[in-house]
Amino acid sequence: MTPSTSEATSAVTAVGILDTSVVIELPNLSAADLPEFPTISVITLAELSVGSEVSKNSHERAMRQLVLQQTEASFDPLPFDALIAATALAHNLPLYTRNVQDFEGIDGLDLRPVTPNI
Repeated sequence: MTPSTSEATSAVTAVGILDTSVVIELPNLSAADLPEFPTISVITLAELSVGSEVSKNSHERAMRQLVLQQTEASFDPLPFDALIAATALAHNLPLYTRNVQDFEGIDGLDLRPVTPNI
């Protein structure tokens, strides 16, 4: 059974993914509002990397670079494979892959192995 939105937002879970906006504000957030074991996706690292590069202000660029470095040191991000599987699950689509082992054990994933004709 899936909790309602109000239940999901009021209960702290053991494991959860932090969005980039949350990672940026971590020093200003209460631990009570966050999962006990937070994780991030590789997309968050990409967003943080780009953010530090596009800043026109040198102080802001340095602060963004610091957030990126702290995040890289603090988290082991979920790989792209997990995001690919999540997308397939969210859209109820089969996933065609040559790397079956990367996706084994993901409940509900309709995995379709593909082999080359060589």
